[in-house]
Amino acid sequence: MKKILFVTSEAHPLIKTGGLADVCGSLPKAIADLNQDIKLIIPNYQALKKTEDVRFLFSLRVDNRNINILETKLPDSHVVVWLVDYPTYYNIPGNPYVDELGEPWANNAARFALFCRVVVEVAMDRAYQDWKPDVVHCNDWQCGLVPALLSLENDRPATVFTIHNMAYQGLFPVSDVAILNIPGQLWHPEGLEFHNNLSFIKGGLVYSDYVTTVSPTYALEIQTSEYGYGLEGLLEYRKDSLGGVINGIDLDQWDPETDASLPYNFSEISLDQKRLNKTALQTKFLLPVKDNVPLFGLIGRLVEQKGIDLILECLPEMMEMEVQFVLLGSGDKVFEKKLQAIALQYPNKMSINIGYDEGLSHLIEAGADVFLMPSRFEPCGLNQMYSQRYGTIPIVRKTGGLADTVTDTLPETLLNNSASGIVFNEASAGSLLEAIKRALILYSTPEYWKKMQVSGMKKDFSWQKSAEKYLSIYDSL
Repeated sequence: MKKILFVTSEAHPLIKTGGLADVCGSLPKAIADLNQDIKLIIPNYQALKKTEDVRFLFSLRVDNRNINILETKLPDSHVVVWLVDYPTYYNIPGNPYVDELGEPWANNAARFALFCRVVVEVAMDRAYQDWKPDVVHCNDWQCGLVPALLSLENDRPATVFTIHNMAYQGLFPVSDVAILNIPGQLWHPEGLEFHNNLSFIKGGLVYSDYVTTVSPTYALEIQTSEYGYGLEGLLEYRKDSLGGVINGIDLDQWDPETDASLPYNFSEISLDQKRLNKTALQTKFLLPVKDNVPLFGLIGRLVEQKGIDLILECLPEMMEMEVQFVLLGSGDKVFEKKLQAIALQYPNKMSINIGYDEGLSHLIEAGADVFLMPSRFEPCGLNQMYSQRYGTIPIVRKTGGLADTVTDTLPETLLNNSASGIVFNEASAGSLLEAIKRALILYSTPEYWKKMQVSGMKKDFSWQKSAEKYLSIYDSL
């Protein structure tokens, strides 16, 4: 049995701003289910949704500050959670990273540097809890200083660093180096310095024993200038200790047979029930109830990364076709306004909901025929997995985790029953439109469509597979 300290800045259902929280809420549970001794450590934000009892565990003195560590459980699990309690930094309203106006908190470098220092004290058992981890598993830039600071310790635990998205690096001005009291041994171009900035993510990339990312294809992509954000050289240098592990999905939350958000449950055996959800979805979005018109769905952030601009370019031509389109999401205000304008123009074909609604996202996955996910890059992505599980055919670009989880529909994949979606290569509106037309041709051939649905619904996207891969990485260190 391994002792694992799992370090993250967010974990669902305690707190969530994005996919990082889904992973960090599910992976520790899956690792615990493999009989490992895992503890999660996270800042004690004001917004944490704590449902279990919270007790005081111990105090630490770090950076001349008194820090309390509280203990609770990850809701609906046996995973112990240690909360780093320092009200000045974490007991503030709003999001872990940004204020009400969406601006990063001015003291983010200090907030997450303190969190990292506390993690190091806990990892070295200087909290005298008689619990010293074998492995410290850190996630994204907010935890990047942990492997760097641990590299200065004798008899330290092994470290794993997971990149969820290379676009977010935790870059801060060089003036923060003195304020944060960064050890001199770490401050150089091969260490935490990046073009005269302090780079938190480099702490994880340079100093951890093993670097993972959330899909095998993304692990290769980040070694190129297109996806590496200036760190591709370092990642290529570390390629022998860099690997990709596909995220899983929470099969308790995302199961069409038991999903409480759905008006009608279904499985690959009772696929005819799926169309009842389609009717419910059309009604909810005030679209004409038409069973034989393909209904396209999209859930996500309305930003360029997700290819929203490509969809906007395709929409005029799409609206000339016999289709319907529903969208749930928010993001770039320019994209929001353009989408709203087109929806007003075609009220019988397109309807959008700006914002986020968990229940509605389940209904879209269940009720749509096709799910659009034309991302420019996608480290792993979850919606394409939810879609396949719900018998909804994803249209995805061949990148990152999308390339690793969706099998393109071709004559040979239809024959061997592996076809589960439609994959296109180029990040252009033309390529996306061709993929949409392919979907319409396949939709008009019900036997092929059902084959694709069933093959997607049978895929194993469980967290157990991912947890086993992580366990073998821990064992190899």
